Amino acid sequence: MADDKALKENQDLQEEKEPISHPVEKYVILIGDGMADFPVKELGNKTALQAARTPFMDLLSRLGEFGLVKTIPDELPPGSDVANMALMGYDPQKYYTGRGPLEAAAMGVKMNPEDVAFRCNLVTLGFRDGRVFMDDYSAGHISTEEALVLINELAQIVKSRSFELFPGVSYRHLLLWRGGPEGLATVPPHDYTGHDVTEAWRVYEEEPLLYEVLKKAINLFHRHPINIKRIEQGKRPANAIWPWGQGRKPVIATIPEQYDLEGSVIAAVDLIKGLGVWAGLSTPKVPGATGFLDTDFHAKAKTALDEIKEKDIVIVHVEAPDEAGHMGDIQEKIKAIERFDKEVVGTVFDGLKNMDCTFRLLVVTDHYTPVSVRTHARGPVPFVIYDSLDVKDNPEVSFDEDWAEKSGIFFEEGHRLFPHFIGAEPRYVELDPKKKK
Repeated sequence: MADDKALKENQDLQEEKEPISHPVEKYVILIGDGMADFPVKELGNKTALQAARTPFMDLLSRLGEFGLVKTIPDELPPGSDVANMALMGYDPQKYYTGRGPLEAAAMGVKMNPEDVAFRCNLVTLGFRDGRVFMDDYSAGHISTEEALVLINELAQIVKSRSFELFPGVSYRHLLLWRGGPEGLATVPPHDYTGHDVTEAWRVYEEEPLLYEVLKKAINLFHRHPINIKRIEQGKRPANAIWPWGQGRKPVIATIPEQYDLEGSVIAAVDLIKGLGVWAGLSTPKVPGATGFLDTDFHAKAKTALDEIKEKDIVIVHVEAPDEAGHMGDIQEKIKAIERFDKEVVGTVFDGLKNMDCTFRLLVVTDHYTPVSVRTHARGPVPFVIYDSLDVKDNPEVSFDEDWAEKSGIFFEEGHRLFPHFIGAEPRYVELDPKKKK
């Protein structure tokens, strides 16, 4: 009897290792970060997606499966980390530990299980009448060249057995606290632009070791030549750091392990690259990709088409619409959406049609970044799946929030969209934290 049970368990194990059958040869996901929005009065109560000219996304919505997906579980904050984790097929309620460890993976920073990684912004704080104000979450979108000087100098000052600071891009950097505590109630600085953040600042004061790092940053940056020059040029100084989004390293099965798919992530921001690293995907560097409004949209699309020739799946992430939303600039957001449609969606769609292969193309936004609130917001977002083997003939629609809701198609659990898109359920993978990255 015991031998029969062992034989059955061995057969189950062998079945798990059998290759997964896929309905098409190639899969591409295009993510326009933060494209969803609330109606804007100056646009005649249209959203940015409704006001933008998006002929390619509109066409796909008529030819594909068009609907809504809830990427942010009710229990978690509405951030790109949570939303994009869901879009890659991972249930954030099970696997999300924080933004920091995702960015650490992208930067090649090794974490031990007891370490805590923080996303660390260069910010502009105002200290007035005994209060602290978030004047700018990005220090005026400081250049990478300027930021490197500041962060590298600070890194030498704060480096210890407990802390290490790693430079990133523009205002985005990483602080590693070896053996740091969990549960610190930090807040995303972009959620508080122009607001009083005194209570949030006091959270740091309650952690003496971490607060000492923040004080050293203020002392170094106060009269630094780079900040003096920025002020003379009418720019915001980078006068402080703001650690947030902390967490320990996640333990997850990769996309190749779960779906037998090899792939790449095309992105400029470390958060998305880090998700790609944890998911077992390559993260090629794209010349001209900045993670801001001036990013090279077309270069990302071209890189995606180059990658998909050799890979099974490619995920492309474009940050620009989200940045415009944080700036509260509706015209820039419309422009970013139109460029995403033309230079990314259009280029990739045409490129895939010219390849000798069957394919599925998913176009989606990850979350709302309304210009009216200048931060992330909850709400199901539009998606469309085009299948070259199952071209549909939907009524005349456009890719926007209202039409997606009218479609009647809704994924309440965002992480379930990915296996639906792939056309296969994930294979069970036994996880051993000691063997993971």
